[in-house]
Amino acid sequence: MATLCGSDLHSHQGRRSAPVPGILGHEAVGRVVAVGEGRDRAWVGRRVSWTLTDSCGRCRACTCWGIPQKCERLFKYGHAGLSDGSGLNGCYASHLLLREGTHLVGIPDSLPDSLVAPANCALATMIAVVESLPVAGDRIVVQGAGLLGLYGCALLKECGWNEVVVVDRQPIRLLSVPHFGGTPMLSTDGTPLEAGSVDAVIEVSGSAAAVADGVRWLRPGGHYAIAGLVHPDSALHLTGETLIRKCLTLRGTHNYAPRHLDGAIDFLSRHRGNRPWETLVSPPFPLSRLDEAFHLAASGRWPRVAVVPDPGPATVA
Repeated sequence: MATLCGSDLHSHQGRRSAPVPGILGHEAVGRVVAVGEGRDRAWVGRRVSWTLTDSCGRCRACTCWGIPQKCERLFKYGHAGLSDGSGLNGCYASHLLLREGTHLVGIPDSLPDSLVAPANCALATMIAVVESLPVAGDRIVVQGAGLLGLYGCALLKECGWNEVVVVDRQPIRLLSVPHFGGTPMLSTDGTPLEAGSVDAVIEVSGSAAAVADGVRWLRPGGHYAIAGLVHPDSALHLTGETLIRKCLTLRGTHNYAPRHLDGAIDFLSRHRGNRPWETLVSPPFPLSRLDEAFHLAASGRWPRVAVVPDPGPATVA
């Protein structure tokens, strides 16, 4: 099973560049059907998820800086052309070929495919974002009530934040927020929060216009985590003076390291029955109806829309 990530929608809609022809898709769960020479055959038959990136393990980003997702020889599934390697590079397909530097995570039987697929990359990315925050405080704001925002609610409550406010411009997206531990707040042309009233802000809205609000809400010494502006239309209308006078920390997070995917699967295993995770992913479309899946994903009716391979031909006994 694979799910349609926001970056896939951006590529599909022309908001971000992508090599063509190519196969999109990087949030997925699959079953190992074969392994290459010298690989551990114990993986065969196991249900797994994998990092959306393949890293070399030797460059400074991998060995010194602790950000293998910024490897000097980085490869990203679902973001490559058919001419790059095997061509079996994206998850909107019946089969995928994983490269040598890809991190695998075994999936317990207690977690269905629909819970696991978006853990790579949405939940793993949010674990990386939350890891960068200071110690839990009184109030934090999440800008955006999509899947990243909902995962963020659950993670932040577990970390000990007293109040998690989720701001969004679409009322329908806010309906799920209380089920994941957050306080919904509709964003309007006015200001839903007082200036200087929050300890930290996480931007996962994808809207550059949201940054000015987030900076205004932060108290002196506050922390701003930006993770949703992964597209060219993201220029920030922000002065350096504002950052300096408020002593703010501004931190960007892009993708995640292998430990964050391990943490995502562990988090779902420990909190399997605590939240309505099943409501986050649509009933799956067969791969032959991928265009319909993209249309539904663009409507925003589901935080994630799922696709699965088409059924094969019937087996004759």
